[in-house]
Amino acid sequence: MIDPIDIALAELKQGISEIRGAVHNQRILEYFEATSLKPFDGDETPWCAAFVNWCHKQAWIEGTNLANARSWLNWGEEVTITEVQVGDVVIFWRGSPTGWQGHVGFYMDHTTTNIYCLGGNQGNRVSIQHYDINKVLGYRARS
Repeated sequence: MIDPIDIALAELKQGISEIRGAVHNQRILEYFEATSLKPFDGDETPWCAAFVNWCHKQAWIEGTNLANARSWLNWGEEVTITEVQVGDVVIFWRGSPTGWQGHVGFYMDHTTTNIYCLGGNQGNRVSIQHYDINKVLGYRARS
């Protein structure tokens, strides 16, 4: 069985990124097909949750089917920082911890101050970035 993190790593290797302007990256548009968001405004629409959903769908695993990052807080099984494993889903807050904005990606590693995350729409591309550990809302594993 293929794992969603393997799909995400393959997308990373392909260098998937947004195309500015009226032309859009067709692969990013495919990511949105794994969500219920219709219509959307092309590859400049925030697509981190679409990417995570698409990776799960390619591995025949049900995601949230939603295009908002915080929807992943209700998916799978909650795990702690001591239990989280590479490929688990990590959800961050943006704007405010109690607001609606967020970011989601695949957990890769952490230090005492940062979480390393493989995700979509990180610098307008699929990439591995670090995020402040204090912005984590939760870690989720497949149940």
